Amino acid sequence: MAPSLHLWLLTGGPTLMTGDGNPADGSEGLMWMPMQPPTLERILAWHPQPIPVLPVAMLVLIVGYLVAVLLLRRRGVRWPWGRTAAWFVGALTVVAVTGTGIDGYGMEMFSVHMVQHMVLNMFSPILLALGAPVTLLLRVLPASRGLSGSARRTLLRALHSRPARIVAHPATTLALFLMSLYGLYFTPVFDVLMGTWWGHNIMLVHFLLIGMLYFWGILGVDPSPRKSGKFMPGAGAVLPVLEIAVTTPFHAFFGIVVMMSTTLIVNSYAVPMPGWHLSPLADQATGGGIAWGFTELPTLLVLAVLVVKWQRSEQRANRAADRRRAREGDVDLDAYNNYLQALASRDGNGTA
Repeated sequence: MAPSLHLWLLTGGPTLMTGDGNPADGSEGLMWMPMQPPTLERILAWHPQPIPVLPVAMLVLIVGYLVAVLLLRRRGVRWPWGRTAAWFVGALTVVAVTGTGIDGYGMEMFSVHMVQHMVLNMFSPILLALGAPVTLLLRVLPASRGLSGSARRTLLRALHSRPARIVAHPATTLALFLMSLYGLYFTPVFDVLMGTWWGHNIMLVHFLLIGMLYFWGILGVDPSPRKSGKFMPGAGAVLPVLEIAVTTPFHAFFGIVVMMSTTLIVNSYAVPMPGWHLSPLADQATGGGIAWGFTELPTLLVLAVLVVKWQRSEQRANRAADRRRAREGDVDLDAYNNYLQALASRDGNGTA
């Protein structure tokens, strides 16, 4: 283990320790904590936790995704390389903030933790959603009517079930997304979760899953209850833009409140590591600035994806119309010409 990190392991069960060497509490857990002052090199150094939950999970997801793509290729079905790249890069961004010094230093510095939060909640989910994992799974699973097709049928039923429609509703996703900010940092929940190894990992998984749910509905790459005709008919392409427009001010306001606060909003960072010469309040202000400034990147990325999606949808519609005209003739033009002929005939009869 690198000398910049200290691993605490007690007999009778591993316990999460604070920076001053005292147990966070009596619950079981295992976590390394940085002992040397932060530098960019130390923060970005490769140092997964002794039990690397999210890095291992991402490795499993990458392998599973690639296996599914290979199965499709064996069947002669092409899968867009851009989706594979988006999934791969998205998983790597998760590893980058959970398998490096960011995870350890994020336990001691609010600003580093906020970088981790923003990436897991607002950047990685966009890339993972663009990988269209649900579409890939539906294409890989057998579509037969027998037992072999039961998994695919179950997945489709779940996607179009009433609970799924409730969870995917914009009001639900917006509330959950904002609660991961206001409901976490302005209540005792954050300090409780930061006090244990399992609580810390639950929080990180929560960030990722809430972000996935939020951007899954907005991007609309995968099948979802939102694509059902029963879901908010008439909302169309305007709904995703409205969701972004509603969420962005709340997110920016959160960053400003944290940045301008004259007191600490959480107690987990109240006592900095000895010798780090770190001001908790100044570090909190930096974290608020990160939260405020990070809003623009995912917003621009999502809007760019939506614009490309709309353009491709229009191009597909135009190609379909061209094929229909080539096959059946221009029905609309023929109907218009017939209408004009009927008017001319009526006028001629009236003149006679």
